[in-house]
Amino acid sequence: MGGIGPGPFCAQMLSDMGAEVIRIDRKGGSDYLVEAKYSVLLRGRRSIAVDLKSTKGIEILLRLIRNADGLIEGYRPGVMERLGLGPEDCIKQNPKLVYGRMTGWGQKGPLAQAAGHDINYIALTGALNAMGEKNGKPLIPLNLVGDFGGGGLFLAFGLVCGLLEAKTSGKGQVVDAAMVDGASSLMGIFFGLKAAGLWKEERGSNILDGAAHFYNTYETSDKKWISVGSIEPQFYKILLKTAGIKDTEFNDQMDMQNWQTLKEKLAAVFKTKTRDEWCQLMENTDICFAPVLSMAEAKDHPHMKARNTIIDFNGFPQPAPAPRFSRTSPEIQGPPPEIGEHSEAILKDWGFNETEITDLKKDQVI
Repeated sequence: MGGIGPGPFCAQMLSDMGAEVIRIDRKGGSDYLVEAKYSVLLRGRRSIAVDLKSTKGIEILLRLIRNADGLIEGYRPGVMERLGLGPEDCIKQNPKLVYGRMTGWGQKGPLAQAAGHDINYIALTGALNAMGEKNGKPLIPLNLVGDFGGGGLFLAFGLVCGLLEAKTSGKGQVVDAAMVDGASSLMGIFFGLKAAGLWKEERGSNILDGAAHFYNTYETSDKKWISVGSIEPQFYKILLKTAGIKDTEFNDQMDMQNWQTLKEKLAAVFKTKTRDEWCQLMENTDICFAPVLSMAEAKDHPHMKARNTIIDFNGFPQPAPAPRFSRTSPEIQGPPPEIGEHSEAILKDWGFNETEITDLKKDQVI
């Protein structure tokens, strides 16, 4: 069901893995954030535009659902039920259907009917509070943690799990993928560290949140940035040696009381050379080092080029399908569709005859 963000990303992942994905767009409407060509999340699928306010439009969807393995929808709880397309309606048509529901708050709970966005969902989980500089405000990690990590990825995982289970049981079921659940799951390690007394709630006070001098980003002399992640003692020794640091204050790596001072000293060291000069010294070593690249730069980095991680498709760079497999090759099945671009072709391929299609066009249902 046409939407924005995590639902389309879930569909993109499945399409990249070879699934046939059909997007149900609202006739006369648009959920596209940008011109279709640039809607990377919508690549590799066809679109049918349907009047969802008409009885005939709903009947079309129910007929399509009879032959589908799964369904993805991202409306507020109750919307699909009011359309006559709720889980009971659809699974009645297709008992093996895996019905994927993507929301921020989940299908049930006090906030289930409230509007929200990624920033709100991750705020509720503790994830947003954990990111940012000490004594500073929480920093927004784009919409990667809620929409895509805690949302689309978890829904795709849930759908595949449901499809595997349905092969054994012969029965479909509902996947309730809530971003608050997914983002909380991503925070699991930090809940464990906190319980063990190894994680402080205050931002910028822990080994992985910017407090440590050996796990941080630093500006270079040419106003660019590099990253170091020398957590292990053996890697930390290589960092100090390669950076030419002989200051004995650096010897006690895990003295948290001294981390701020050591960050300032290390920052001064990294400002003595350009980013490229530090790359020549530190890249491809066990320091755990990488330059901080822009999207434009990332495409042309030798490692990214060697793996074809970012490819040119449909006239501009975009991420290649992931993950990779030893025997089969995921691939982008095609460009994003215009709304309703394939309405007639989809209906024909999915069992509608020419007379039915002509009548639906005449009645302006598609």
